[in-house]
Amino acid sequence: MSTSDPHPPGGPERPTIVLRPRVVRISAYATGVVVLAGMIGGAVMLESFHLGGRLTLVGVGALMFLFCHLEASVRLIARSRVLDVRNVFRARTVEWAEIVGVSFPMGDPWAHLDLADGSTLAINAIQRYDGERAVAAAHRLQHLVQERGEAPESASPTD
Repeated sequence: MSTSDPHPPGGPERPTIVLRPRVVRISAYATGVVVLAGMIGGAVMLESFHLGGRLTLVGVGALMFLFCHLEASVRLIARSRVLDVRNVFRARTVEWAEIVGVSFPMGDPWAHLDLADGSTLAINAIQRYDGERAVAAAHRLQHLVQERGEAPESASPTD
């Protein structure tokens, strides 16, 4: 029987960090509840609709709530060896060595990971709507990339 060492070589286990948007999460759930309640209310109040029409209204409301839930559930989980990015429709796990840096260009709604293969990965969990909180999260993630990346000592102090 094998057991995993809770302290991997090179030091103690690094803490898991979870980043989520605040403003988008609150407004997405509020919008979802309002839309679903409106569709249910419409299905109950509109007497001219037959059963199929009423069920369609409730179904559309449920689909809208599901989309709002997907928007609100975006997150980034920084584990000791990998970074899990959960966006609206896609989740991806990236190893720290694959990440070159973090960018948060002015005008873009969210931050991006710059990957070693030349591509970028959007991070919906760090959204500009959160203001200074989002900028601080992007800086924190950049420090994690430098700390946990393949060659943190190669990072230039003038960057």
